[in-house]
Amino acid sequence: MALSAELIFLGDLIAIFSIYLVVNLSLNLEFGFGGVPNFGKVLAVAAGAFVVGTIPFGVYGLMLDYGGLEPVDDNIMLVHQINAYIAENPETVFVVFAITLIVAVGVGGLLGLVSAYPAIRLRGDYLAITLLAFGEIIRIVGINYTPLVGGTLGISVPDMLSFVPNEYRFLTASFVLLAFAGVAYLLVARFTKSPVGRLLRATRDDDLALQTLGRDPVKVKFKVMMLAGMLGAVGGVMYASYVEGVVAFGYDRLNWTFLPFVMIIVGGMANNKGVLVGTFLFVVIRKLVIYYNDSLDGLLPFDIIWLDYLALGGLMILVLIFRPHGIIPERPQKAKDLEKG
Repeated sequence: MALSAELIFLGDLIAIFSIYLVVNLSLNLEFGFGGVPNFGKVLAVAAGAFVVGTIPFGVYGLMLDYGGLEPVDDNIMLVHQINAYIAENPETVFVVFAITLIVAVGVGGLLGLVSAYPAIRLRGDYLAITLLAFGEIIRIVGINYTPLVGGTLGISVPDMLSFVPNEYRFLTASFVLLAFAGVAYLLVARFTKSPVGRLLRATRDDDLALQTLGRDPVKVKFKVMMLAGMLGAVGGVMYASYVEGVVAFGYDRLNWTFLPFVMIIVGGMANNKGVLVGTFLFVVIRKLVIYYNDSLDGLLPFDIIWLDYLALGGLMILVLIFRPHGIIPERPQKAKDLEKG
């Protein structure tokens, strides 16, 4: 049974929304709550994706014994072999995906720790530019070191839902990603409402005052960047698994750093509901523009490929003019709220 165009549109919208929501929640932890302008958000996302391009091949290699075949050189053959094995042994998926996710979270946390060192000594523009450079490093490595994820051509990765019938696989993937995003949202919401969330806000607003209270803002920044790196890597795992491939060129500053910044600014920084709304508006507008681009082609005085950027840029300008703190701004905490926390 072939899926209708409307179902494909809806499924893809749910999937992309779920992926970006996880990435944006991680950025909101760093920038919205912690005040760290991480312009290298792509670092954690790409790291998670690169783990998807390596670990499953290694784990399934132990099960299947490839006989000298390499994941990059014999990519299509190995992916076909693994997918056939998954279809017959679906129970292996949970083990392999769990291992992949654990490794990705560990790598994301480690990279978050490494990129946190500049946050100790630098502030403002200098810190943002330094973190931006960190984000570029992993993409350059992925492009130029072919054994990692296939260099400029990239690689296909196993379809973890090969055991699901074809007509249900696409929508199943979308709702699995939505479940991941739901869990991430609940965990982050719980975390930011705890005393740790208030500690993050205090670090962002006045770390000198925080030191006078006996707290170390350096340790707070280390921890929040590690946690955000872990969550960003989960977003990378979700995206690479969804598109069933990893191409280093796809992990650029625009899609995985600047657009997440736009989404959390539009929705409202340091407010998880605002991030949810901003992400949803962004993804819906972009998907609608892409879906109807053929109908609009020729009606506009510019190339249709620029319409989504113009629409999203216009939305951001309007929000900054009329609601400079976002659609759902950060809610100020009163003394009675602190007593409840």
